[in-house]
Amino acid sequence: MKKVEDYIRTIPDFPEPGIMFRDVTSVIQDADGLALAIDELDNLLYGVDYDVIVGPESRGFIFGVPIAYKNHKPFVPVRKKGKLPCETIEVSYDLEYGSATLEIHKDAIKPGQKVVIIDDLIATGGTTQAIISLIERLGGVVVKIAFLMELAGLEGRKLLEGYDVASVVTYPGK
Repeated sequence: MKKVEDYIRTIPDFPEPGIMFRDVTSVIQDADGLALAIDELDNLLYGVDYDVIVGPESRGFIFGVPIAYKNHKPFVPVRKKGKLPCETIEVSYDLEYGSATLEIHKDAIKPGQKVVIIDDLIATGGTTQAIISLIERLGGVVVKIAFLMELAGLEGRKLLEGYDVASVVTYPGK
């Protein structure tokens, strides 16, 4: 029986020399790989009491929505600045090369709601830390963070200390 990592394509030296790029498109372009990825992420939520799933644009949407559907939970998108039509709150954060701003609808999370964050990858943890800040500003409580892949060499978990973080596949390097 295949595992999720069997569907992940590794591209050496992309986007720069020394980087082993873990390509999620090879997972989602295969029906069996996609089903397995969704099921494995969903398994990480076993026994977790939660009200809503949050996922960042765009790959958090790919994995978060089917899990929300499967468990009859709402899905809340976190998007790049200027993409959401109603009143939002935002957070800006630093990236490896520059900065980014994320937004969430101001009414998307109710105070006290238990939130699961789903995304494809944890690298440095900066994007997830920014999402957590948005959720907590709205009064939500992050009860679980689940990733399909983790690049352990970038130590993103350190930034998320104190939160329940799990990954389906962990790679030791960058």
